[in-house]
Amino acid sequence: MNRADPLGNISSAIKIRIALGILVMVTIMGISGYMLIEDLPFLDALYMTIITIATVGFREVKELSMEGKMFTIFLIVISWGTFAYAISIITTHFVEGELQNTLRGYRLKSGLKKMKNHVIIIGYGRNGQQVASELEAHGEAYVVIDRNKDIVAAHSKDLMYMIEGDATDEEVLTKAGILSAKALIASLPVDADNLFLVLTARSMNPTLNIISRSSSASTEKKLKIAGVNSVVMPERVGGAHMAKLVARPDVLEFLEHLSIRGDDPTNIEEIECTNLSERFREKSIHELGIRKATGANIIGYKTPEGRYIVNPSPNTKMLPNSKLFVLGKKEEISKIKDFLCS
Repeated sequence: MNRADPLGNISSAIKIRIALGILVMVTIMGISGYMLIEDLPFLDALYMTIITIATVGFREVKELSMEGKMFTIFLIVISWGTFAYAISIITTHFVEGELQNTLRGYRLKSGLKKMKNHVIIIGYGRNGQQVASELEAHGEAYVVIDRNKDIVAAHSKDLMYMIEGDATDEEVLTKAGILSAKALIASLPVDADNLFLVLTARSMNPTLNIISRSSSASTEKKLKIAGVNSVVMPERVGGAHMAKLVARPDVLEFLEHLSIRGDDPTNIEEIECTNLSERFREKSIHELGIRKATGANIIGYKTPEGRYIVNPSPNTKMLPNSKLFVLGKKEEISKIKDFLCS
């Protein structure tokens, strides 16, 4: 904070109001003084006030009386600091605002050019905000696209990469880096918009992992035909969750302790074995000794063919392009990644 600024702790909008108030008060005081002391009409009093407080040095409308001269001196002394400060506040507000917008636009363009394997979130409503929060907890890079100007204006300062525009427009998707993205999440409230978006995105990037929101079973089928990898129905998920709270409350509470949120102490994490070290290939889970070496537990395994094995046996062999699902703390999971790929 600048110590020379007495309004340093006040928001920019309030500073502008105070500055405008100062200008109006000084002007009214000057007009009133010249009208009362020199008996000037309103326009001449306004003229005298403006040239006095602005110190531009134009000629007077008439020879001032002694009282008028004294008032002019008083007006100059009063307005010299206050008027200049008010003008500086207003000028700084607009100049800094434009500068911030320019810098933000530059950071957005340069940042998006460098992004790879990121996630594109379409729509920043309640679902979109929850998605962004979860991705941020996992340290995933993401870009948000929303067509609502008010939403973009409200959140663009909090989110580094937020684009205003229609996500069904190929130029907007290109700007968001769809060609280098690894996933797209369509969370628009209208199913028809999500469907058209999916068709556009799939045509631009055939290998993109697309996840879409849906509000009906009939739309779910159409989205799958259009090229969606996974469809999520919030009502179905919410209903199932509420039913489990009644039928299996303790099981659900236990599962919530086995969190998949990246910012919780204990997490379930998936580890790809694409870069599996040569010395571990064709070795069994028992031979690897992961539990002893890292402290984490292997609770699932996905074969290269895509088959899932829950609680794999110790004799399950590690193969390239398979996946491990492990339960442990952040540092334990990090040890497993270093252990398998070293």
